[in-house]
Amino acid sequence: MILLIAITILAAILGAVLPLRWGVFGFLAATVLLFLTQAIINTATGFEGIPITDSLLLFNDSYAGYVGFNLQITYRAFALPMLALAVPFIFRLARAAQ
Repeated sequence: MILLIAITILAAILGAVLPLRWGVFGFLAATVLLFLTQAIINTATGFEGIPITDSLLLFNDSYAGYVGFNLQITYRAFALPMLALAVPFIFRLARAAQ
């Protein structure tokens, strides 16, 4: 939960300071950066806080299965950070277009 709050705050800050001249490509790059950051942290902390070696036992020692599971968890939890990134960025784009 703390990771989700931290990534959401970082996304809101990034959406507020992202240069407008970067446009859609800057927005996509920021989204990918935040998603990968959250996925890496989820993967590095282990399943439910247990060590990675024990986490791999739950996935039959499959790194691909473990990383895929963490990517899926990150994907499901990424809606709030995506919204926090998009709202200030779109608001700034709308003000710049006027």
